[in-house]
Amino acid sequence: MDPTDSIDMMDPTPQPLIIARGLTRSYPLGDGAVIGINAVNLMVAAGEMVVLKGNSGSGKSTLLSLLAGLDRPTGGELVVAGHSLSGAGGVDLTRYRREVVGMVFQSFNLLPTLDVLENVCLPALLAEKPAEPVRNKALELLDWLGLRNRLHHTPAQLSGGEMQRTAIARALINDPALILADEPTGNLDSRNGRIVIDLLSELNRRSGRTVVVATHSDLADDLATVRIRLQDGALADPPCHS
Repeated sequence: MDPTDSIDMMDPTPQPLIIARGLTRSYPLGDGAVIGINAVNLMVAAGEMVVLKGNSGSGKSTLLSLLAGLDRPTGGELVVAGHSLSGAGGVDLTRYRREVVGMVFQSFNLLPTLDVLENVCLPALLAEKPAEPVRNKALELLDWLGLRNRLHHTPAQLSGGEMQRTAIARALINDPALILADEPTGNLDSRNGRIVIDLLSELNRRSGRTVVVATHSDLADDLATVRIRLQDGALADPPCHS
């Protein structure tokens, strides 16, 4: 069985996975405020491969932080996989981050003192899942990602592509409904960038998992089922569906 196959494709989600209504995030600055996201209205169905584009400062990272539960909206409504994030408290957001969303970062964010297997297992162990099933799941994921011979290497002993594949395995260990990738190819050469984007696309196609990739790169453009472009914190155009 494919380790990424955890969503029953015969059970369609009755509501969009992501619902944003008037979503706003502003940051105080002196006597005024800087707008990160401005009154965004957006719906994304489960199982989409979303590519999020925009220049630096357009709001991509702010939107991903809100979707990840790392930040809270200052206005509007945000619901992801049935979880209302607009007024969620700290405990609820922690549970949401562990159970609903998986993050892949440009800088990998692997713990340098842990080896590959330990890095991948860590989120599930923090969620108090049984150690042996977690280890078996991690081994399946790392085998799928071609990292079985790197289990006991630390991040410093890996290439950039291997570190990003480890980060993808870590993002998947808790079977999240949503994968968020923030510039996942930004620190990779073109070959490894292509490998990472193809893995995210394969994950989307084979398991029906929703993937949102925020990127300046064009590598994912032809694989997207939805394209979203932000400008000055707002949608520059209506979302484009393929």
